[in-house]
Amino acid sequence: MTTATMKAVRVHAFGGPEVLMYEEVPRPEPGPGNVLIRVHAAGLNPPDWYARTGFANIPEELGRPKLLVPFTPGSDVSGVVAAVGPGVTGLHVGDAVFGLVRFPELNNGGRGYAEYTTSPASHLARKPASIDHVHAAGVPMAGLTAYQYLFDHVRLEPDRSVLVNGAAGGVGHFVAQLAKTRDARVIGVASGRHETFLRKLGVDQFIDYTTTAAEQVVRDVDLVVDTVGGPRGHRFLPVLKRGGTISPVFFGEYHRERAAELGITVTSGQVHSDGAQMAELARLIDTGRVQVGIDSVFPLADAGKAHERAEQGHIQGKIILRVVED
Repeated sequence: MTTATMKAVRVHAFGGPEVLMYEEVPRPEPGPGNVLIRVHAAGLNPPDWYARTGFANIPEELGRPKLLVPFTPGSDVSGVVAAVGPGVTGLHVGDAVFGLVRFPELNNGGRGYAEYTTSPASHLARKPASIDHVHAAGVPMAGLTAYQYLFDHVRLEPDRSVLVNGAAGGVGHFVAQLAKTRDARVIGVASGRHETFLRKLGVDQFIDYTTTAAEQVVRDVDLVVDTVGGPRGHRFLPVLKRGGTISPVFFGEYHRERAAELGITVTSGQVHSDGAQMAELARLIDTGRVQVGIDSVFPLADAGKAHERAEQGHIQGKIILRVVED
């Protein structure tokens, strides 16, 4: 009996974008509670290039994740159910679905950079009918990060003020829009070339960080979501009112003792797969409350070039790998 195969992108040795190899591999089969997805598009996320380097950006003393090679990266997928495993209810062959697959489980990579992948049915939702697979693939990790930060970790109340640092990026542009669903006043911080994009998403005030330091012109904000991180993350403390919250998405220095003295809470969390929340994001997209920004699209075979684009920075929305021409 001949084993079915497919094309996938795999990492055999840690390194730069050049280590992403497009090759033929066995097609997976769905186990209990899982479905097989014919992937139409896959989204890129920072953990993809962290994994590609063997998580060289994380100090070993902080518990650097261990990955076995070879592996297929990618956790954001949009596609069509091709087969269902035992015990799956609610999803059927032919259903268009999207989701964040098996995250933060990283033992074998997310396996999204492939023509087919498997996923627990509970990690998926039906794709929004109003957008194509390319746009849908840009939602899962970034959209869930924004959703879980605002509504699970911070529990944003209506009519608050929210400053989003890195507002034009994948997570940032979802934070800005989801905050608006709670009638927040949103201040977006990004470079000047992103102003039109962010204004169209509903940002109330735009700050071009290349000409103006947000911490010098903004005060009494309820929440800062910092999607950039880094050693100067603490510069946003003066922006917040007493009782306010700063939520770092990436590693950074936030002077937590000083924050406590100022009555500021530092709150963060780890994004995780959640099919029910994906369904809510789909509803918000289909009702026009949330849009998906796309920076660039590459064929699956050009995953290395997509990673090169990611390393250039200044991304507006999401970078996508197109697997099927829809």
